[in-house]
Amino acid sequence: MRYRQLTTGTLALGVLLLIDVLRVWLPGIITIFGQAASTPAELMGAFALGWFVLALGAPAVVRRVGPRPVTVVAAVALAVARLTLTAAPGGRTQLWLATAGLLAGLVWLVGVAADTDRPVPGLALGFAVNAALHAVLDTVDLVWRGGWLAWLLSAVAVAVFLVGTAQPGQSATLAGTADGPDGPADALGGPGGGRAWLLAGPALLLAGMVALSPALARTGMSYLAGDGVARSPLFGLAPVPVAVAGFLGAALTRPPRVWGRAYGPVALLAGAVLFALDSGDLLLPAILLAAVGLGACLALADDTSDPGTDAANVSASRRGYAVAAGMLVFALGAVGYYSAYDLGYPNAAVPVVVAALVAAVALTARPAGDRLPGPVAPLRATAAVTALALLAPVLADEVPVASNRDGPPQRLTVVAYNIRMGFGLDGRFDLTGLAEVVDRQRPDVVLLSEVDRAWLLNGGHDTLDLLSDRLGMPYVFGPAADPVWGDAVLSRWPVRDPRSRPLAAVGAPTGAQALAVTLDLGDGVHTAVVSTHLQPPPGKGPVVQARAVADFAIRYAAGRPLVVAGDLNTEPGDEAFAEFAKAGLVDALATARPLATSPADDPRQQIDHIFVSPGLIPADPVAPRSTASDHLPVAVTLTLPPR
Repeated sequence: MRYRQLTTGTLALGVLLLIDVLRVWLPGIITIFGQAASTPAELMGAFALGWFVLALGAPAVVRRVGPRPVTVVAAVALAVARLTLTAAPGGRTQLWLATAGLLAGLVWLVGVAADTDRPVPGLALGFAVNAALHAVLDTVDLVWRGGWLAWLLSAVAVAVFLVGTAQPGQSATLAGTADGPDGPADALGGPGGGRAWLLAGPALLLAGMVALSPALARTGMSYLAGDGVARSPLFGLAPVPVAVAGFLGAALTRPPRVWGRAYGPVALLAGAVLFALDSGDLLLPAILLAAVGLGACLALADDTSDPGTDAANVSASRRGYAVAAGMLVFALGAVGYYSAYDLGYPNAAVPVVVAALVAAVALTARPAGDRLPGPVAPLRATAAVTALALLAPVLADEVPVASNRDGPPQRLTVVAYNIRMGFGLDGRFDLTGLAEVVDRQRPDVVLLSEVDRAWLLNGGHDTLDLLSDRLGMPYVFGPAADPVWGDAVLSRWPVRDPRSRPLAAVGAPTGAQALAVTLDLGDGVHTAVVSTHLQPPPGKGPVVQARAVADFAIRYAAGRPLVVAGDLNTEPGDEAFAEFAKAGLVDALATARPLATSPADDPRQQIDHIFVSPGLIPADPVAPRSTASDHLPVAVTLTLPPR
């Protein structure tokens, strides 16, 4: 049992390190290789998929060289890449380090698969512990945190992983195990495991996208008001321990017999379908169903003896090809889901198709007659990881509170900022840079565009909640492309009557909306604020959307002072820009023109704007320099009309 526990723990720790690398590598495809959308989506997809295709050659290397040398060398390369990434170097250095770590991790998985026919306990623990730690760290990994503590914890994780990898191979720990042509068969229950290894990649995708995503859980909690917009939630991470407990409990216990075996696949498919419906109100049931269902499907794949085969057929190569193919499914699903916004096909089917694949593989597994006990005690393991996840609502949940200060203010400072999912021009996740450039303006209200709250391709961060905590300003969020991508308003003053209006896509790659809120400034004084991000159709300006936003904003304000701001993707003199003037709004940045905001390192385009109603008097318009995003923020101080 000692060796089996060591193998399981080392596999779980390696999965943690690989996921850490993926959370750097995946956003690097967009922010570094993609160069702010200037690289064609097809080329980015080919770059991403190429490394997973390359890993399909690893089983042949394992067969020729042997699993142990390949596993050890790949483990060292993965560990070095992961530790080096803690420095968050940014730029192409960061991208290639992460790419090397990814490829090393894929080869390491193939090597481990050659020696392990019982991977489910290790995989499940890796997924669950990663979710718990990601929640405790408030969805910001150690890679992005820096500082001595991040280095220390990263070094400890890497050292323990390498020590575990350096221990004698599993096949050497049991005598009398049958040998096949590819080397010794597995030490954890005989030949098999191909089905379970095949599910490693799809399960990783579904865990990161839905079932075990702390950022998605918090986002789901923020929609509990049920009016289509999201607000700063209380105990936003509370669903994470529930999802972790449901997932691990289902994955580590033996599944029921006969008809009871169907509950996992059914629950997983139901969760994937709810997620695909793109409704914030359905996120919490989607998470919980997917977590339990995914765990139960892994248990079904673990509880199989592959009758009718022997060690020669269910060999190291077969397991190696299974895990490599499964990770290719991960890449196809991740890239396919997000590239849909550029290529124009519906992506809602991706999680459902992947869930159906997992369900089919699990359901067609034939139960083992006699199965050796698992390497970990299900109840103790589930309780321990759940206890870790329970720390998250205590340590990581902060809820800024807005309140009326001393009467209505005479002035409001407004900042509008396209934050590019929190990633700077160098490809680093730069919350500190974003918060600093905004906070220097001493804003009363902040309007954000390109807000990502849980996309796996961007690392699974809740960027909005993290910025809200750093600025000490609660938020209201309006979904655009889906429930976790859109625009937001953060305010030091209480917010009333939030409304989100979807805008016609008119051929644009992502969805767009207009989010309206009313600032309660005290003593019956109110100001309307509308945050939006216009998406122009190919080769045209966002005229239709601009007209719709202007009309919506005027109607919503109903004569009250009004602010409309965001990344409008139009320049002064354009037809779309003129739509706001036609509605009677004033360019609050006019006295500082030209005021270019994009790209941030060499601004040439004036596409980020603030419009106000005539009663508001703008002063001190600026676009402070920063490379924390690919846009510069714009800020202005508005004098309120006399009461």
